[in-house]
Amino acid sequence: MTPATNQLDAAQVPYEVITYDHDPAAESYGTEAAETLNLDPASVFKTLLAKLDSGDLVVAIVPVDNMLSLKALARAAGAKKATMADPADAERSTGYVVGGISPLGQRKPLATFVDDTCELFDQIHVSGGKRGMEIRLAPADLLKVLNATSAEIRK
Repeated sequence: MTPATNQLDAAQVPYEVITYDHDPAAESYGTEAAETLNLDPASVFKTLLAKLDSGDLVVAIVPVDNMLSLKALARAAGAKKATMADPADAERSTGYVVGGISPLGQRKPLATFVDDTCELFDQIHVSGGKRGMEIRLAPADLLKVLNATSAEIRK
């Protein structure tokens, strides 16, 4: 269906695709998913890209009801500073459009950091690679497939 589901299929990871009618006027895609699908916002994770002081892009995955702490992300990545990536750079690097960026199936594998609250849930939700599509999977599977680091990166 999308590069995200293709990556999960190739890794033989169990997951469920959940779709909903996306509202183009929605201000926050992750919050929209939680509200529309009646999910606990703490179990719905948004995918953000940040740029480290080295110039490297990294992926940060945090609950939609929290904000990303750039300071904590930089610390987790072993950098001095992190800033939000330019949206055009994020789209070019991932192959997805902003609002539908999945942590899975990105064009270039990037260092990935998932907020440690993911471990509080049996299943979490991440973007499936397009607006209006969520993937439900076990956090341990997400961490393994992405070779991601679990760290406290929320504010």
